[in-house]
Amino acid sequence: MVSVLPRTGGRRVLLAAAAALTALGLLLWWLLPLGGPPAPGGQLTLTTGVRSGVYARYGELLKQDLRRDLPQVDVRLMNSAGSLDNLAQLTQGNAEFAIATVDAVAELQRLKPREAARLRACARLYDDYMQLVVPAGSTVGSAKDLRKLRVGVGADGSGVQLITRRLVAAAGLDFDRDIEAVRVGIDRMPKLLEDGELDAFFWSGGLPTSAVQQVARRMPVRLVQLGDLIPALHRQGARTRHYRAAVMPADAYPQVQKGQAIRTIAVANLLVTTDRQDPVLTEAITRTVIKSRDRIGTEVHAAQKVDLRTAVFTDPLPLHEGARRYYVSEKP
Repeated sequence: MVSVLPRTGGRRVLLAAAAALTALGLLLWWLLPLGGPPAPGGQLTLTTGVRSGVYARYGELLKQDLRRDLPQVDVRLMNSAGSLDNLAQLTQGNAEFAIATVDAVAELQRLKPREAARLRACARLYDDYMQLVVPAGSTVGSAKDLRKLRVGVGADGSGVQLITRRLVAAAGLDFDRDIEAVRVGIDRMPKLLEDGELDAFFWSGGLPTSAVQQVARRMPVRLVQLGDLIPALHRQGARTRHYRAAVMPADAYPQVQKGQAIRTIAVANLLVTTDRQDPVLTEAITRTVIKSRDRIGTEVHAAQKVDLRTAVFTDPLPLHEGARRYYVSEKP
């Protein structure tokens, strides 16, 4: 026999059950994370540059902030020869994020368009300034005076060597015949200059670069202007459209410049990933890059130039969808 609850008792039972379910729902809501996708996790590799360069130090400091903001993400840093090498590591799947100059990106687009088609930008970072360093007593007053000299040109695969080749051509010199090109990076060039094994070296990096500061403490050096090469450089065509005339402020290397600004050439850096990268993770990393500017800028002065207003100008790369979401969320 089926027993039937009185109408009043049945209503009380139903109300009690409903109240219990409501309380259980509230408890679950309280215990579970708030709305939105789960926090990113896993492992990622950021490829930077030579150990004594600005890329490497910037990467070390950014890793600290990523560890704070994304505690479930294991960030690993990879040293490299520089921009071209970084892009190769990225397109080959050996890294998830990389720092590279825009001229290196454009060069990959020209030489390997299928590989470059998958690249996406997270942010425009800061500008690299081209620096030609010579002993203080050198007679070199322009890159045009480097004929027959031993010149550090950056390691193979570096953005330094990419732009140096173009500057040497703009100076009317043949890279392979008119100079003795020593293909090493900023980790070795200052010591070779100090030991008298180089007459000059080129470097492209943020201001100031610690390796240049250090060699200036050990020996008298001078920075050579490069502004006279700009017209000839731009006559090389579309490949050089990303270079702009710039001035190294007098306080970049005070003991070297002695109050004098130096005319030179600058090129922008990008934080780069691929279209395969998770949008949630990419959005979070882009947020940390922008928010960490002031802290990182106390040690890497070039990072002070990272700015929300300019970070979206990532030509020749489109923004990654995750980065775009971040910038949209920051609009007033």
